[in-house]
Amino acid sequence: MSVEARLAQLGIELPLTQVGSEYYGTKYGKMKPYYEHGKLLLLSGQTAGLEPNGEARFTGRVGGSISVDDARQAARLTGINCLAAIKNAVGDLDRVVGIARVLNFVACDSAFTEPHLVASAMTDLFVEVFGEEIGVAPRATIGVVSLADDYCFETWVTVEVA
Repeated sequence: MSVEARLAQLGIELPLTQVGSEYYGTKYGKMKPYYEHGKLLLLSGQTAGLEPNGEARFTGRVGGSISVDDARQAARLTGINCLAAIKNAVGDLDRVVGIARVLNFVACDSAFTEPHLVASAMTDLFVEVFGEEIGVAPRATIGVVSLADDYCFETWVTVEVA
């Protein structure tokens, strides 16, 4: 089954605002949405994105003003934004042969010591979409004091493409 067919089966629609001047990350400074080198595609930081009014989605610190469940929703939505960014960069998600590396940042209160629970929601999405062999990546998750616009989750993904 193609990745597009899996997405349809899962009821996932990819957002269109991930490429060129429409990449929401440029709100935070000069950056490209991605960089491609050989078989590697490096995505700029991805988040849950912006509400239609331009405000950040899923803000706050886990263990404080946002629950683990809501932060997991943010991580899943961030993963969907990553999929859209990959598709916009390489044209076809079936070209993905591996998630090479994932670095996650979870904004959390100092007493919260389980940021991996949040990040696992994005990994779970990648496994649903690509399967275990492609969707599970080498990964690190770091709890941080804050992220731009008070997002609770941000990721940096490197993908191998055919």
